[in-house]
Amino acid sequence: MNFSPAFRAELENLFRWRRDVRRFRPDKLAPGTLERLLGLASLAPSVGLSEPWRFVIVEDAGRRARIRALFDTCNAQALAGYEGERAARYAGLKLAGLDAAPAQFAAFADRGTEQGAGLGRHTMPEMAEYSVVAAIHTIWLAARAEGIGLGWVSILTPAEVAAILEVPPEWRFIGYFCLGWPEEEADTPELQRAGWEERGDATSRLLRR
Repeated sequence: MNFSPAFRAELENLFRWRRDVRRFRPDKLAPGTLERLLGLASLAPSVGLSEPWRFVIVEDAGRRARIRALFDTCNAQALAGYEGERAARYAGLKLAGLDAAPAQFAAFADRGTEQGAGLGRHTMPEMAEYSVVAAIHTIWLAARAEGIGLGWVSILTPAEVAAILEVPPEWRFIGYFCLGWPEEEADTPELQRAGWEERGDATSRLLRR
């Protein structure tokens, strides 16, 4: 199927305007929105068509509070690892939308899945995790196309998240996510606007042999 130049231009705009959102409005999403977006994960590529992604929708207030407390602990430890100006900049960043985002979910990779019969995973078992990341990116873009923001909370210890959510031991934690309406929109990353880091030149990542 051939897509028009206009479609390709809009797709590039979608890529450019996708953001890791950390500041959310408290407005609720329409019923079924999260489930519908998670369902689009099935359109992502996966090693051996194993579809190893496992999503846990976190609605229980007690579990959310425990995740929030875990983030506070991990965030304080991360801050302690910086000094000087970096420490000051880190302290000023808002790195989680856990208080305002109306929807939250966790993503795991099921390395034990029998689906796909292990194709592509014998030499690289971590392909299960990579497949989940591809699914997350699919959801990320689909959400952004609707004006919905997604934030990836990575300042959490995997074992403790797994314990809080009581998932099977063979599931590997990939990330915790906040979903909702962003307070603002921008075509540059918040970390860049805050002076934390600049985007690099894409050609500097290329190597030819």
